[in-house]
Amino acid sequence: MLGAFANAFRTPDLRKKLLFVLLIVAVFRLGSQIPAPGVHVANVQACFDAAKNDGIYGLINLFSGGALLQLTIFALGIMPYITASIILQLLVVVIPRLETLKKEGQSGQAKITQYTRYVTLGLAILQATGIVALARSGNLLQNCDRPLLYHDNFKTAAIMVITMTAGTAVIMWLGELVTDRGIGNGMSILIFTQVVATFPVALWNVQKAQGPWVFSGVILIGLVVVAGVIFIEQAQRRIPVQYARRMVGRKMFGGSSTYIPLKVNQAGVIPVIFASSLLYLPAMAVQFNRNSDSQVLTWISQNLVKGDHPIYMALYFGLIIFFTYFYVAITFNPQEVADNMKQYGGFIPGIRAGKPTEDYLNYVLSRITLPGALYLGLIALIPLVALVLVNANQNFPFGGTSLLIMVGVALDTVKQIESQLQQRNYEGFLR
Repeated sequence: MLGAFANAFRTPDLRKKLLFVLLIVAVFRLGSQIPAPGVHVANVQACFDAAKNDGIYGLINLFSGGALLQLTIFALGIMPYITASIILQLLVVVIPRLETLKKEGQSGQAKITQYTRYVTLGLAILQATGIVALARSGNLLQNCDRPLLYHDNFKTAAIMVITMTAGTAVIMWLGELVTDRGIGNGMSILIFTQVVATFPVALWNVQKAQGPWVFSGVILIGLVVVAGVIFIEQAQRRIPVQYARRMVGRKMFGGSSTYIPLKVNQAGVIPVIFASSLLYLPAMAVQFNRNSDSQVLTWISQNLVKGDHPIYMALYFGLIIFFTYFYVAITFNPQEVADNMKQYGGFIPGIRAGKPTEDYLNYVLSRITLPGALYLGLIALIPLVALVLVNANQNFPFGGTSLLIMVGVALDTVKQIESQLQQRNYEGFLR
C-alpha cells in the first residue's frame, strides 16, 4: 500500500490528484470544526467532553467525525447522503420509472444522482431541524444543564438549520469534486476521513482508562481483526461464464470466457448501518419520554438502550443477518443476470441457459451470503463485547461500522491508484 502511494507521488498527474484530494480533506475537516451561528462554544465543548459518543446519536456522530455533537457547520456530515443513496437504491427496485432510468446507462444514472441530491437536501433539513430542536430543549447532550445556544429563539434556530443544510450541500459538492478530479470515490473518501478523525481519540481514551497493557492488547486484537476484514473483503466466488461463437454480419464474435465475481460480503457495510439505525429508535423513544412511568419504556431502557445487554446484542446480530439477506436480494437480481447472459450467448459450463442458470445463481448466492452475514454480525459485535471486557465506549476503535469503512475505502482507493499506475507504465510491460 505504501509502495503504491510512493509510486503515485513520483508520477506528476497522479501527484496532482492526490494533493487535490488532501486539499479537499483539509477543507472538509476545517468545516467540521467551525461552529454554526448562535452556538455557545464553551458550553457545547464542556458538555461534549462529558458525553463524548454515548447516547442515541453515536452512529451519526461517527459519520460526522465528532462534528454533530459540537454543532458545527458540517454537523450533519455525510449521513444525509448515505441515507438518500440507500433510499434511492430501494426505490429503484420498487418504482418502474427508476428501474428504467437505471437501465438507460450513464444518462439515467445522472438523473438518479440528481434525485439523490434532492432527497439528501430534504433529509438534511429534517435532521438539522431535529438537532436544533434538541439543542434548544437541552436533550442533545446527555446530563447537560448548560444552554447550548446564545439566544433561544426562532431566528437563531432558522439560521442554524439553513447553515447545516448548506453545509451538507457543500459536502456533496466536495465529494463530487474528489470523484471528478481526484482518485477514488469522493463520498467514500469523505466518510473515511470522518471515521479516521475519531480513531486516535478513541485509542487514547482506552489507554487513559485502562492502562498500557490493555491498550497494547487492543492494538494487537485490532491488527488481527483488520487482517481478517481484509481477507473477507477480498474473498469472492468466481462463477465461470463462456460465450459461444456467433456470426454478426461478416465478423465472428464470442468464444471468450470470463467469470461473475460474487463477493462473500456482497452487502458491504449497509446492513450494519440499517441495524444500528433501527436499534436507535427504542433509545430515542426513551430519550423523549424520560418522565414516563410506562412499563414498556422501562423494559426498553433496561434491555435495548445499553449495548452491553445480551438481548441488545442478540437483536443487533439478528437484524444484521436479516438486512444482509434483504439488501443482497434487492441489489443482485439472478433473473436479470441470467437473461443478459442468454441474450449475449453466455452460459455457465454444465448449466443450461435461462431458468436453470437463474436457479443456480440463486443457490450459490444464498450459500455465500450466510458466511458474509455471520462475518458482518461478528465484526459489529466487537465494540459491544469490548464494552463489557475493557469498559470501552460503543464506538470502540477496532470494530463495527468504522472498521468496515476504513478497510473497504482504503482497499478500493489503493486498487484505483495501482490501476492508474499500470495504465501509465504499460510501455515497460511491453518491453
